[in-house]
Amino acid sequence: MRDQMNEDPPLHGQPVDLGKGSIAWSPCHIGKGTQIGNQCSIGSLAHVGRNVSIGDKCRIQGGAYIADGCTLEQNVFIGPNATLLNDKYPPSGNPEQWQPVRIYKGAVIGGGATVNAGCSIGRGAVLGAGSTLTRDLPEMEVWAGNPAVYLMKRHTYDEKQLQLKSQSARED
Repeated sequence: MRDQMNEDPPLHGQPVDLGKGSIAWSPCHIGKGTQIGNQCSIGSLAHVGRNVSIGDKCRIQGGAYIADGCTLEQNVFIGPNATLLNDKYPPSGNPEQWQPVRIYKGAVIGGGATVNAGCSIGRGAVLGAGSTLTRDLPEMEVWAGNPAVYLMKRHTYDEKQLQLKSQSARED
């Protein structure tokens, strides 16, 4: 089929300069009224709703969905295909009923995770890949599962990550 095409289709997104050292990778959607901080990156196929606040140095991976009104503080990581919802009883169509998600400084949301409307993720907390968060995740804790439950403290997670990195470096 590709041999029949007249032109080579673009097989990768193009960077779009958002100012202040921030970029988005085309194609993606950024809604009206959204505020984007310094040195942020928004991946291709991401959907960032209206009136979202994104702090400095946030990374939003491709395919992520961030509903209208959500807040991401500084240094937040949103994994690929993660979903942040704002409507507990969809489709309400009534913004007055919405309960946007708040993600505090330095939090990490793994790929494919879902954060239900009204939940918050505390400072430095981690939500594991594929998890569903149904209540607030306290700061500096790591949760995973469906529904997400406590696994460990953030410092333990960071130690495990460091061990894997040093192991990998020794193997190289």
